[in-house]
Order: sequence, then C-alpha cells, then structure tokens
Amino acid sequence: MSSPVPPSALPHEQRVGIGAYIALLFAMVFFSGLLGGKEWYGVFDFTTLNGAFGKVVSGVSGGGSEAVNAATSTFRGKGGSGAMDGFLFAFGLIPAVMFALGMINVLEHYGALNAARKLLTPLLRPLLGIPGSAGLAMIGSLQSTDVGASLTRNLSDEGQLNENERDVFTMFQFSAGAMITNFFSSGAILFTLIAADGTPAVPASIGLCIAIMFVMKIFGANIMRLFLRMGSRKNSGEEARDKAQGEA
Repeated sequence: MSSPVPPSALPHEQRVGIGAYIALLFAMVFFSGLLGGKEWYGVFDFTTLNGAFGKVVSGVSGGGSEAVNAATSTFRGKGGSGAMDGFLFAFGLIPAVMFALGMINVLEHYGALNAARKLLTPLLRPLLGIPGSAGLAMIGSLQSTDVGASLTRNLSDEGQLNENERDVFTMFQFSAGAMITNFFSSGAILFTLIAADGTPAVPASIGLCIAIMFVMKIFGANIMRLFLRMGSRKNSGEEARDKAQGEA
C-alpha cells in the first residue's frame, strides 16, 4: 500500500492558502472599478492609479476686447491620421498594459491565479468553457479593454488558455467591451432624461441594462463556442474520410 503524498510534493497550483484568497479578493476589487473616484479609497482602484495624460494647448481664440480662451487636447493632438496617429494611440496604451501585467505578476506570486482557478473553474467551465484562471482577466476586461486584452494574451502565452478557449474568451470581451466603464461614463446619462409627459425616457433600471449586457456577452461567447465545436467536428470528419480513402 502506497504512502500518502506529503503536502510538499503536491503541485504548487493545488496549494491554495488563505493568503491566495485574500490576494484574489484584492485583485477582484482592484480591477472591478468599485473603488474608483477621488475619495481616499481610490488608491485601491486600477483606473484611478493608472491616471491620465496631461493636456497640452492646441489652440487659442479670442483676444483684443474678448477674453483669451485656450483649447487643450491630449498629446496626440487633433486631426491625426494613418500610421503616425495609430502609433501615438498605441503608445498611449503602454502604461495601462504595463501596470496591469505588473500587478498580475505580483498577485500571481501570492497565489491569486491559483485561487481563481480553484474557485471559478466550476463556474466558468460550464458557462463559457474556459478555466477559472481567466477570472481576473474577465474582471479586468469589464473595466478596460486594454487590460483584458493584455491579460488574455499573457494567459495564452503561458498555456493556461488553448486556442479555442482564447477565441471564446475574446468573443466575450469583444461584445460590450469595457462594459462597466463605458456604460457609466456614457450610457448612464440616458437615465436622467425625461420624456415630454414627465415619465423617464428610458423605462428600465441601470441594473437591468447591465444584466442584459452581461447575459448577451455570455450568449455571444457561447455562439462562438458552438461555431468552433462545429468546425472541429467538420475537420475531424474530413480527416477520417481522407484517412479511409487513403487506406482504400
């Protein structure tokens, strides 16, 4: 009768202690945007700490008897196009991507990804067909498309997502990208509009709209999942047919 395997011989990803769960909880809050804003707790929010580029003067109007008004813009300026403007756009993404990957590496050191894999795999595997280790990337993608994309690429390079899982997960992120940030920064204004008869112009709650978007993200990912499965079966059938014809 074989002796039990000592805990020190178990794979590292199976040893999930209380510290790993604390790191996972911190990561979920940090990337979720729940603590965003100018209050003191904003130091625990990814977007707040990531910050923004300063503004530069892009034009001046007025003068003489009129007040001088200075128009400002980002370092990209205005009216750019082509490869040059695309380069500046990509350059502006570097800080967010570097910061996100740096935080993930720190949290991974403390076991956050192992805890996510253990807790979220039973949920994400039947729901989307992806492992629980993609949970942090999913949370990050709800706040920032750049964070979601960079973390997904990192998971793919590390072999934690295969090709089909990566495509399904990408489809989930592509639909209503950065849902939380974009909705509350642009869409929430619709709920303040009042119709001519005094009733709300949007007869729905913010929670319902967010729920619908999230459900449709899952629906779209499963459509991609079904498409990939059908394509895999078709390729397997063609290979079997070609093999049978070759043997004949």
